[in-house]
This record gives sequence, structure tokens and C-alpha cells, in this order.
Amino acid sequence: MKDVIPQDEFNQRRQQLLQLLPPNSLALVAASSEVTRSNDTEFPFRQNSDFFYLTGFNEPDAVLLLINDSNPRSVLFCQDKDPKHEVWHGLRLGYENAVEALAVDSAEDLDTLPERLPELLQGIESVFYPMGEDSMLAELVSEARDEVSVKARRSGKLAPQSLSDLRPDLDAMRLIKSAAEIAVMKEAARISTQAFRRIMRFVEDGKHEYQVAAELHHEFAMNGALHPAYGIISGGGANACILHYTDNRDVLHDGDLLLVDAGAEYQGYAADITRTFPVNGKFSEPQSILYNLVLKAQQAAFAEIKPGSNLVNASEAAARVISDGLTELGILTGDAEENFKEQRWKTYFIHGLGHWLGLDVHDVGRYRNSEGEPVSFKPGMVLTVEPGIYIPEDAEVDEKWRGIGIRIEDDLVVTADGFDNMTAGVPKTIEEIEEWMKSQ
Repeated sequence: MKDVIPQDEFNQRRQQLLQLLPPNSLALVAASSEVTRSNDTEFPFRQNSDFFYLTGFNEPDAVLLLINDSNPRSVLFCQDKDPKHEVWHGLRLGYENAVEALAVDSAEDLDTLPERLPELLQGIESVFYPMGEDSMLAELVSEARDEVSVKARRSGKLAPQSLSDLRPDLDAMRLIKSAAEIAVMKEAARISTQAFRRIMRFVEDGKHEYQVAAELHHEFAMNGALHPAYGIISGGGANACILHYTDNRDVLHDGDLLLVDAGAEYQGYAADITRTFPVNGKFSEPQSILYNLVLKAQQAAFAEIKPGSNLVNASEAAARVISDGLTELGILTGDAEENFKEQRWKTYFIHGLGHWLGLDVHDVGRYRNSEGEPVSFKPGMVLTVEPGIYIPEDAEVDEKWRGIGIRIEDDLVVTADGFDNMTAGVPKTIEEIEEWMKSQ
């Protein structure tokens, strides 16, 4: 599996963040640590997204320092080579190899960081790190700062007077994807698209939800995406009305819909697709009516995905379609305009329209600026658009609508004149789905 994002780009990101830091400041970002699953076994390792964004380094237990003083530089503290450990757990890069491999300015043994950090903080005025995210990193900074304070009378070098959150600047950087990032995300989307096409021809009466999830995971891994980007949702029948349903234990039944929400993680970047389709390959009339309403809502939202518009505009466009449609069907009673203004449609469209997508499936980035205004779309932003309708089995509506849950989700890149739908290859209209499912 070839790395797609060149090392030069990670270096450029570090340089960009250094330039955003005020003079005489220092920023820290820590890697993830392994997490115990059971006794002496660990969960599959997943790198901290901010740390990976700045380094491309995929080993646990490391800390990146960006120092903006008279000699701006990057310093990586990582684990040393250890032949005894490596024979059991795999090779380490080692700090002696990190400068050449990762293009950082210098690298040191992680074990020396508690001793070295107070030295590096002397004379530094401001420290930035992701606050509230890593208690061990916060403790390390606090202890180092206290040590500098104790020695300040003799050294004449004051401890940092300001501790600030690094995430606003870093989140803003991550929100706009580079060409290389978009290329990686398109590959994640391609793999995920192929997996969805596969399961649409796999499902049938009597199979289990977990078997559908297994087919997805197999297709991901066989194409170089070793893990799903998040827990796969495979909900048949009324389970589709549970938004984050991940039990995936039930049997699929003829006549039910199956809602599948899944995406591959490739080179650290996520895809996120939802499709809802009939187990038997044929939509019933009530299913078709609600499905086309959700599809119409998504298409209305798509019209607002362009530079200068925003997620609020897209959300309102989708909500208007769903609200008017539910009123026309009698699922919402009363006046259509009042139903929309009073947001009664939220009874059945109970989540937001979408979210940013990137290294995290719910990626970083603000949706409103400091004045409370919606953030405008810009080229390079990547987001999901996923309207849905969910009518529980106990809803006080006509019986034919009960137990139907439908969501349709695609991954869009904002372009100079609109958007590029990276997941358009998954059958989506009723005609496309039914034709694909019967043509096996």
C-alpha cells in the first residue's frame, strides 16, 4: 500500500502552523498510545488525527514540538529502537532515523522529554496544545512549566505566561483539503462505493445484518483499507430507525428495507456512505414514497453545495422538502408552513444534514464563525449530505409508514463552481437500485 501524501506536504503543514503561532511560542501535539482490549492484548492502533496530519508518522507514544523562537523548528520525541521489543511487536523507526524519514528538524528519545521540556520552555511566552484532549500531555506541560517557574529567579528566564488551545488554528488548516488529501479521500470513496455495490447483490431474506457488515469489511481490506472508518451500521427493518445501531445481530426479512451506513478508512482518511435498499430487491409503495422524498431532499441540499453558500442553507432546503412532503402524506398534520416554521419535521428527520469529513469521520472545523454566522463553503472543503426519515414502529401514523427508516448519504468535495460527488457510483435512485440488485 503506497503512501499517497508526500512527506513534503507534512513538512509544509508544520511550517504553516509555525507561521500561525505568535513569536516566542511553542506548540505540542501528542501521538496516540495503544489501548488495552483484554489483559495483554490491544485494540488495533489508530493514530491521533492531529499528530498524523502534521507528521505522517504512524507509531504510538510520540510528541511533536513546534518552536517559534529566533530559530523556528520542529522537534520530534519518539521511541528509541529496541530489538527485544521489536521482535514481538514490530519495527520502530527510532529517533535517530526520524529526521531523514519524516523531514523534522531534529528528533530525540521520548524518554528524555520530561527532562528536556523545561529546558525548551525557558524564555517561551506562550504554549499551545490541544486542551482538554490529552490529560497526560497537559500534566507534562504543567509540570515542566512549574519547574521553569521555580528556577526563574536564578536563570532570569520566565516560565510561559500563557497556555492556549492549539485546535482553532489546526482545525482551520484541516478543514481545507489539499489536492493530495482529496486524492486519498477519493480512493477511500472508491473502495467504499465498490463495497456497497457488492452488498446490494449479497443481501437476501434470512441473512444476518452482521454478514452484510462482514462483506463490507472484506471488500475494504482487500482493497487496502484495513479498517472501517467507524462502526458499521447495518440495520434491517425497524432497526434502521436507530441512528447509531451497531449491534448488527438480527436476521433480514423479505419485505424490509436495510439501512447501511459505512465507509472505509484509507491512509487515515474516512469515507462515509449510507444507502437504504430492499432486502428482496423491490421497494413497496410506501417505501418508495418515503425513499423518493428523502432523495428529493438530498437533491435540494445539493443545489446549495457551492462556494458562498453554507450548511445552514443546505439544511433548510432539505428540511423544507421533507416537511412539505410529510405534511402532504398526512404524517404531519396541520398547516404546511406552520409545520416547517415550528420544525415539526424534526420528529422524523432527527439529525443534522451532514458534517465535515476527513481524517475523522466527523471531522474538525467550525460550522459557525466567532460572530455566529454560518461558515461559507470554500473549494477544498469535504462534507457529507445525509437527509433521512425515521418513523418508529409505535408512531401515531398510518400503519403502512411504521417501522420505516431511510437515510441517503454521499461524500462531496466543494469545488470552484459547485461540488464533486465522490460516492455517486453507488446506485441511488429506486430504478438504479432495483436494476442493480436483480442483475446478478
